[in-house]
Amino acid sequence: MIHRLLDSVWGQATNLLTAPIRHKRWIDLLVLAAMGSTLAALWYVGLEWTAVQRHTVEISLSAWALPKYLLLSLIRAIAAYALSLTFTLVVAYWAAKDPVAERILVPILDILQSVPLLAFLPPVLLVMLTLFPRSNVGLELSAVLLIVTCQAWNMAFSFYQSLKALPKDLEETAALYGFSWLQKLRLVELPFATPGLVWNSMVSVANSWFFLMSAEAFKAGDKNFQLPGVGSYMNAAVEQGNGRAQVYAILTMLALVVLLDQLVWRPVVAWSQRFQVDEGAEVEPEVNWLLRFLRRSRLLRWLEARRNHRLHLRRPRPALLKRAEEGITRPGRLAPWFAGSALLVVIGLLALGGLSVVRLLVDVRPAQWLHLLKAGGASLSRVLLSTFLATLWTLPVGLWIGMSPKWSRRLQSVVQVAASFPSSLIFASLILVFQGLGIGLGVSCVLLMVLSTQWYLLFNIIAGAQAIPMELREASRAFRLSLWRRCWSLYFPAVFPFLVTGWVTATGGAWNASIVTEIVTAKHQTLRTLGLGAEVVLATDRGSMPDLAASALLMAGLVVLFNRLVWGPLYKLAETRYAMNR
Repeated sequence: MIHRLLDSVWGQATNLLTAPIRHKRWIDLLVLAAMGSTLAALWYVGLEWTAVQRHTVEISLSAWALPKYLLLSLIRAIAAYALSLTFTLVVAYWAAKDPVAERILVPILDILQSVPLLAFLPPVLLVMLTLFPRSNVGLELSAVLLIVTCQAWNMAFSFYQSLKALPKDLEETAALYGFSWLQKLRLVELPFATPGLVWNSMVSVANSWFFLMSAEAFKAGDKNFQLPGVGSYMNAAVEQGNGRAQVYAILTMLALVVLLDQLVWRPVVAWSQRFQVDEGAEVEPEVNWLLRFLRRSRLLRWLEARRNHRLHLRRPRPALLKRAEEGITRPGRLAPWFAGSALLVVIGLLALGGLSVVRLLVDVRPAQWLHLLKAGGASLSRVLLSTFLATLWTLPVGLWIGMSPKWSRRLQSVVQVAASFPSSLIFASLILVFQGLGIGLGVSCVLLMVLSTQWYLLFNIIAGAQAIPMELREASRAFRLSLWRRCWSLYFPAVFPFLVTGWVTATGGAWNASIVTEIVTAKHQTLRTLGLGAEVVLATDRGSMPDLAASALLMAGLVVLFNRLVWGPLYKLAETRYAMNR
């Protein structure tokens, strides 16, 4: 009954937006108002960033302060996403195209995605505060870069996997037309990778909301580097046990998630559907109300016409264009030299960082190493168990959503909203509820990790299911295979490359989630369990750099060992046996 009522109300609202209107000036006025509001918001944020650095920031728990805090947090997330996307396009492409770089960069990405966010805090803060000692720019950039560390790796692995799994017919088409590397990237590789990159962008942005409290209210020793934002607001509310303020923060984030879904992700998903490779696939075109609304703006149409006119005037003559294409058929002679130099710079920076870490590790006692090994084993078991539990439900549900156009359209918003909601905001409350039920923190950690890892798997599986060629689905139906036979012979092998990417990113997210699940402060009491995440938080609070370096190094070592023994062979299996381009 409620579902029908909501459908009726939403249908009437969309009819109002799509009905013929004689006077469209109000649409242009709304577009101008949106542009003006965006410029005003950027101006206000610029003033906050360039203000004189304050030693202490008082966080108001008033509901009227939340809009300002929400704007500041949103700008940080947008800036972090822009940096993450740039990093993805450069580093993932480099790793996919250069075998030497691939052997170096992919293990580095594996390590970096598992290093806890707080381990990046001291070096990032040191550099930023040295560059900007008096203004807030250093602290703001530190928060942005910390958010990048929980966004970039998932997107980079998605783009890398798409480049490695490019179908052979697209490779042959690009070679047949003599595309240059730049034309192939722009016309073939980026369009093919767009659907998966869009889904992983959603989960990366959702992950940034997950770690917002750690990025905006970080501490190092006795120094409190706090920035005004929704994350610091929620952190202050949890520490003071203010339930009303926590509800305000949760409702505010829920409203932001719904708005982003309607104003950003639904239009982007609708736009990305044009890049579906399988033209015979059963994909219903997404009709987005915002895109239809904006197309009716005469102002935007005029701006688009002006842009197209300028591009037409700048278009070179066919002879010059042909000559230019022949000149860039392949990267220049300096490209290998540049790539080699960049690799040397990366290796040099790693060597310097390694020397600094070695100097810190000298002060770590053998007893502390033994304790950290036990903590590492406990955290590893939780990471694997949470990934396994998340896979149990995301694999069938992801296949069902991805291969059903009707349910994909119905559940898309629900999945996006659920994934974007920062579950870390309610971790403290959930842990207190679990404690009341007699469930210890060691067990509740696993359940909370599932909340943070499941979306990596679900989005990758949905993207993989949508990429299954329609002719293979029809063939399985023609042979009248049972559901289990179709899953075992077609569906599971087809999504396996995407599933491996989901496993890698999910375990990295679980390692990062350990820093907010294995130790929690609520109502002036601290609950903790044995684990590396708790050790990282305690070392950061004490300002103990040797213990922090030892915890982060051990976590990275466990990830590298697991990558060599498990993820590496699975990646090779996905590329050689289950990729659609073979």
